Amino acid sequence: MSACRRLFYLVKHRSLWIHLRRNVTTWSPVGAAFNTKPHRRLDLLEKNGLFGVPELTCPAGFQLATKTALKNTEKLVEKACSCPPGAETVETFDQLSDGLCKVADLADFVKVAHPDPAFREAAEKTCMEIGTVVEKLNTNVELCKSLKNLLDDPDIVAQLDPDTRRVAELFMFDFEISGIHLDDKLRKEAVSLHVKLLDLNNEFLIGSHVPNRIAKSAIPEHLHIHFLKEGSFVQVGGLHADSPDDLVREIAYRIYLYPNADLMNCLEELLRCRYKLAKLVGYESFGHRALKGTMAKTPETVMSFLKLLTDKLSHRTAKDFQMMRDMKKKINPRNSELMPWDHPYLSGVLRAERFNIEPSLYSPYLSLGACMEGLNNLFSQLYGVSLMSEHPSAGEVWNEDVRKLAVVHESEGLLGYIYCDFFHRPDKPHQDCHFTIRGGRRCQESGQYQLPVVVLMLSLPHPTKSAPTLLTPGMMENLFHEMGHAMHSMLGRTRYQHVTGTRCATDFAEVPSILMEYFATDYRVISQFARHYQTGQPLPESMVARLCESKKVCGAADTQLQIFYAVLDQIYHGKPQNCSTTETLKNMQQKFYGLPYTPNTVQLSLSSSFYPSYMNSITLPSAPDMGERYRREMLAHGGAKEPMLMVEGMLQRRPSIEDFVDALVSELNPNFETFLMDSES
Repeated sequence: MSACRRLFYLVKHRSLWIHLRRNVTTWSPVGAAFNTKPHRRLDLLEKNGLFGVPELTCPAGFQLATKTALKNTEKLVEKACSCPPGAETVETFDQLSDGLCKVADLADFVKVAHPDPAFREAAEKTCMEIGTVVEKLNTNVELCKSLKNLLDDPDIVAQLDPDTRRVAELFMFDFEISGIHLDDKLRKEAVSLHVKLLDLNNEFLIGSHVPNRIAKSAIPEHLHIHFLKEGSFVQVGGLHADSPDDLVREIAYRIYLYPNADLMNCLEELLRCRYKLAKLVGYESFGHRALKGTMAKTPETVMSFLKLLTDKLSHRTAKDFQMMRDMKKKINPRNSELMPWDHPYLSGVLRAERFNIEPSLYSPYLSLGACMEGLNNLFSQLYGVSLMSEHPSAGEVWNEDVRKLAVVHESEGLLGYIYCDFFHRPDKPHQDCHFTIRGGRRCQESGQYQLPVVVLMLSLPHPTKSAPTLLTPGMMENLFHEMGHAMHSMLGRTRYQHVTGTRCATDFAEVPSILMEYFATDYRVISQFARHYQTGQPLPESMVARLCESKKVCGAADTQLQIFYAVLDQIYHGKPQNCSTTETLKNMQQKFYGLPYTPNTVQLSLSSSFYPSYMNSITLPSAPDMGERYRREMLAHGGAKEPMLMVEGMLQRRPSIEDFVDALVSELNPNFETFLMDSES
C-alpha cells in the first residue's frame, strides 16, 4: 500500500475517539452559547473598541489607529536600516509587518462585514492608506539592503536558527516580486503597475458581482417570480443552479454570464498588467510568479497534475455525464440535451434518488450547538484543546449575534480567540471564510506571546422560537472546514507573525480544513454529537454512510468541472494568447470539461493562479494518526517551514504528482460495504 493510500486509510479507519453520551437537553456551555440567544449585559460605563482595540469605539478611530501604526512604522524602518545584520534585523522586520498587519487585517475584515456603512468606509480608507505604504516599503532600497547584507553573509546566516532564516528569505522574496532589483525607472514602473492592479482587481471584483438585467417581456411571465424585479426589467444575480425548472436555470445562466463590455475590457487589461508586471520583475508569466511560493512551485507542475487527473477520470466522467443525460431525459423528455446549467442540479437529483439524502432528513440531528459541541469534543481528544464561551465587552463585537470563544490548551493555557459571526444578516457577504485579525508571535520586547485572534464568518439561518439553528450536511461540512483554518491559526506557536497560522503556502493552507471535512463525515465523530434536537435520538449510522457515498455520485464530473476552472486560470495567467478571454474559455471548455460552450457567456471569477493549488491540496493526505504528532509536524509551523517538508514528516516520504492523483481518484471509488448496508436495512 502506498504511503498516500495508507494515510487515507488511517483517516477513515483509525479509531481516535471515545464515544460521548448525554441528554440532548443538557447543553455544555459552548453548545448553549450557539443554541440559545446571547444575554447581553447592559453596562453603560463600559466603552471598548472592536476586538478590544481602544481606538475603535467609533469609525474615526481607524484614522487614529492608522496614524499610530504609521508612526511606529517610521521608527522600525529606521531601526531596521541602522542595526547590524543579524537576528535583530529579522525581528525588526517582523515587528514592522506585525504593526501594519494588526491594523490592515482588522480593517480588511471590517470593510466587508461591519453593518455600519461609516465603519466600512473608514476601514476601506485605512486599507488603501496602509496598502500604499506597504507598496512603498516593498520598494524601499535601503530597507532591502539591510536584509540583503544579512543574507549575503554566510557567517551570519549560519548563526540564524531555521525559522529566522526562512522568515528572512520570505521577506526578501516580497522585495523581489515587487521589483526591488530594478533600476529607479523600472522600479517606479513596477510600483505604478501594482497600484493600477489594485484598482483593476477591485473593479473586476465589484463588477463580477453586479446583477445583469433583462426586459420582463423577454422571459415568460410565470418565471418572473424567480427573479428580482426592477421596473420593466428583472435582475439576475446568480445562476439559480438548484432550481428544478430547466428554463429558470437556462435563463439565469445565459443572462448572469452575458458579457458586459466594460467588465471584459477590465479583465483583458487586468491580465495584461499582471503579465507585464511578472515579466518586469523577472518571471516567465504571472502564473510563475504566483506559484513560486506554493508546493506546486510552477505552472508546469500544476498542468501536469491537471492533465494526468483528467486522463485518469475520463472514463468515469463520461459515465457521469451519461447518467445526467438519462436523468434529464426522464425528467424532461422534450428537452434532454445536457447543458452546463444542468450539471449542478442533476448531480444533486441523482444523489438524492440513489441514496435518499434529502437535507431536511439530516438537519434535525445537526443543531448548531450540537455541532459546536462535537468540534469541542474532537479538538479536546486530538489536541487537548477546549473551546470556552466568553462574554464580549460592550463595543467589542460588531453585531449582537457574534459569539466569542477562548481556545484553551490543557497544559499550555490560553491559545487565542475565535469570534464566530455565523448568522445571516442583510448586506453581509454570503460566503464562508476565515479572517486573521491578529497573528501570533513571540514578543521579544515583552517576553510574552501575542495571542492570535481570528473571525469565522458563515451565513446560517437564525434560530426560531421552536427550534435552534439547524444545519444541512453541507453547512456542517463548511463549519468544520472553516474551523480547520481557525485551529491552524490557534495551534501554531511561531516565533514570527509573518508566518503565523494560515500565513503559509496557499495550497498548504487548505490542508487542515480538508482534513476537518473528513471528520465531518466520519460516523465515529458524528455519533458523538448528532442527536435529534427534539427526541434525542442519534443520527443512524446508515444515514451517515449514505451521505458519504452520495458524494461519489457524479464525483468525477464534479472534479472535472473544477479541473476546467483550474486549467482556464493557468491559461489566463500564462503567456498572452492570440485570442480573447472568451475564445480561451470556449476552447478550454471543449477540451477539459465535456459540456458544450454556450454562446455569449463569459467567466466571472479570477483566482490569480492560486485556484489550481487548491486542487492539489484536496488530494493531500494528512491523517492525524496522532493528534499531537499532527500538530507538531504540520500545524505548529505555520509558514515557517517548507510545506513539502511538513508533508514528508507525516507521510515518511516525498509524494509525487502520481501519488496525489491516485489518492484523489481512489476517493471517488464507491464503498461496496455501504451498498450492502443499504440493501440489508
